[in-house]
Amino acid sequence: MKIPVLDHGYVKLVNVFGSELDIVNAARLSYDKSSLSLNEKDINLINFLIKENHTSPFRHVHLSIEFNSPLMVARQHWRHTVGAATLEDGTPFSELSRRYVRGVEEFYVPDADQWRSAPENSKQGSGECLETYTGAKYHQAMIRTIRESYSIYLEALKDGVAPEQARLLLPAYAMYTKYLWTPSLHAALNFISMRSAKDSQYEIREYSKAVELLIQESFPNVYSAFCRSTV
Repeated sequence: MKIPVLDHGYVKLVNVFGSELDIVNAARLSYDKSSLSLNEKDINLINFLIKENHTSPFRHVHLSIEFNSPLMVARQHWRHTVGAATLEDGTPFSELSRRYVRGVEEFYVPDADQWRSAPENSKQGSGECLETYTGAKYHQAMIRTIRESYSIYLEALKDGVAPEQARLLLPAYAMYTKYLWTPSLHAALNFISMRSAKDSQYEIREYSKAVELLIQESFPNVYSAFCRSTV
């Protein structure tokens, strides 16, 4: 399952490790009981676990998800890996390296009607969208900047500059990067609960919505319980 995000980005489900049955069997192990197939009692147990915030059974199943996102989104997402020790030890995160890969550069360029104002009462986040003529000014400026920077980058490579230094010439925060994230279901639910919030940055909210769809597809009963718990 691959979900387009922003202009060139996507979120793709690579693998799922475990099932909802594994979750309920992990929860019931303390009573030395297990189920052979998911039944109504198991679904009720999933609802109870979510409602009471008993999270450890959800760490026994994982999703492996490929992201293609602007670097600014990837670096926000990285915080969930760095802080994963509060959830679990070691959430795998592997990223494409511009030291080795070149020639496939893509950049995130918001359309003219997508440039947002600075918020009035906060040091971070965004306000309403700016007038289209203002957005168009910076949309065109960004395209010019990318073209010029990319041309200089290619020239540097041609002149023999090491790729690990030549990449400094590229507008990094707008450049797309590809990475693989393999969280437990608990960590993935934590990600969407934090990054779907209204005060979260628009771009990462769009990736959070895509991760929600992957969870809904792979763990439908867990997702339903999660949605009810957040209402």
